[in-house]
Amino acid sequence: MGRHSISRRGFIGAGTGTLAFMGLPSMRTSAGQQLGLPQLPHHKPTAKRVIYLFQSGGPSHVDLFDHKPTLKKLHGTDLPESVRGSQRVTGMTAGQSKFLVNAAISEIKPRGQSGVTIGDLLPYTCGIADDITLIKSVHTEAINHDPGITFINTGSQIPGLPSLGAWCNYGLGSHNPDMPGYIVMLSQGSGKNPGQPIFSRLWGSGFIPSSHQGVQLRGGGSPILYLDDPKGIDRASRRKMLDDLAKMNALRLDQTGDPEIATRNFQYDMAYRMQASAPEITDLSDEPTSTFELYGEDARTPGTYAYNCLLARRMAERDVRFIQLFHRGWDQHNSLVAHLGAQCLDTDRASAALVTDLKQRGMLEDTLVVWGGEFGRSVYSQGGLNAGRDHHGRCFSMWMAGGGVSAGKMYGETDDFCYNIVQDPVHIRDLNATILHTLGINDKRFHFKFQGLNHTPTGVEATRVVREILA
Repeated sequence: MGRHSISRRGFIGAGTGTLAFMGLPSMRTSAGQQLGLPQLPHHKPTAKRVIYLFQSGGPSHVDLFDHKPTLKKLHGTDLPESVRGSQRVTGMTAGQSKFLVNAAISEIKPRGQSGVTIGDLLPYTCGIADDITLIKSVHTEAINHDPGITFINTGSQIPGLPSLGAWCNYGLGSHNPDMPGYIVMLSQGSGKNPGQPIFSRLWGSGFIPSSHQGVQLRGGGSPILYLDDPKGIDRASRRKMLDDLAKMNALRLDQTGDPEIATRNFQYDMAYRMQASAPEITDLSDEPTSTFELYGEDARTPGTYAYNCLLARRMAERDVRFIQLFHRGWDQHNSLVAHLGAQCLDTDRASAALVTDLKQRGMLEDTLVVWGGEFGRSVYSQGGLNAGRDHHGRCFSMWMAGGGVSAGKMYGETDDFCYNIVQDPVHIRDLNATILHTLGINDKRFHFKFQGLNHTPTGVEATRVVREILA
């Protein structure tokens, strides 16, 4: 087989998009920097990078953001059938004889000069009200966790598609040759423990070449598995071994045309460079006391949400393109007061600190910060009053800051029951299209051909960029 040939199996299984990626080595600089597609960005970006603070499990918009004073008067009454309609509810509450309205467990009121509504459970987020845009009309069709979290992260409820971070890494590449363009960190809340499981496919690359999938950074002494060399192997020996391996892989690539061989070479070389860069990022000894006064003492402990937020800022400083934190435990079917309060204690200070820190360093203007989960929670109680809340995808709240998004603004409205959207709906596809827009990407012009279809990050359905929230 010649240099430009490909195996029959590779051709049938890969599709034209993967064939195009056979030029992968030529899309890197001599320093190893991975470049993006030549046609991107489509327009001038307002954000260079994204930090996505994903709150897995479904934070309660009813208790944290969606201010409805009438709920206090309706507390304990049955939710009118005209409000609930024929909408699906989960099997956990479908059998209830009554759907009792449960008012917010914390006071929600306007904050800052802008009047963005935030609950008492989030006192530090109240302090950045004038820096964020609160979207109160996000919605999704999914009503259960796995399809919901898969949908918002990949654009489909069906597993196997590329994640939003992988799409961005593929299209725009990485500015830092010593770090992956997409990094993921996980933490577990002290609310519901254990929280809903998190699967690596949520940051996977799907049919996009696997060099663009998210790389998970772990808490503890070894942030990345298998990064350390065995005893007796020094840097010079490792470099020679990788160079020899690359030559053998190049021969195999000539024979088969399998693009994953080029990807494998890239990953080996990235691991070699990360052996020097990753320990430096996770070494917090150069951080002043003021950093931990801002983020809290939890930021000193690897694996906590606060620690991951601080690492996110350090990665943003080093031009990592897409940084995503997954924090588990936002799933208050019972023990609503205790568990929701614990989740807020885990996350509130560090989330606000990250925005404040980026702003102080002059980085917020070109860093988009996104906060939210896969859906919200029901206004009716699961079980007795204040016992718990079920899943609710018909409307929920998320906030964004920096990266070309307006500051101190609210968008979208729900009804008096926080149950249905009455103004300016934002589907999760629209949300993702807007995130991509800030990076200079038109989601419907961004394609990858696989199995005969031109796939986009937001699927085949119509989307719109929510320009009303852009600065």
